[in-house]
Amino acid sequence: MSDFADLFAPPGGWRVRIRDHSGGAEDGIVEEIGGFPTLMHANAFARAYVRDSIERCREAVGGAPGDILAAWRAFGEDAEIIAAGEGGWRSESECADFAAEPASAETRDWRALDPRRDEGDDEDEP
Repeated sequence: MSDFADLFAPPGGWRVRIRDHSGGAEDGIVEEIGGFPTLMHANAFARAYVRDSIERCREAVGGAPGDILAAWRAFGEDAEIIAAGEGGWRSESECADFAAEPASAETRDWRALDPRRDEGDDEDEP
């Protein structure tokens, strides 16, 4: 059974690191996104982000799942939850399934899960 302490964020929130497989960035790291209030939220974001990256590869190369996966491994982006240990979602557990089955718009909508979308929303309040 999981400890509830694993679910809630460390100070500043859980962080997700985006890595570029094409090697265009230093150490492959494109960016780190912080502010996820729970590990479940960070995991859902990482999963949707990778799902979207694989779908972009599908659109670019088409073909068989192996071709899509090869394109993602060469040019796509991966996501990992920093310091989550065994509780963090890992792309290797699902990327082959993602390549085999096209995603719905909802399952690849990482933007809806991005904590940065909420920044500045309180400016509209009186």
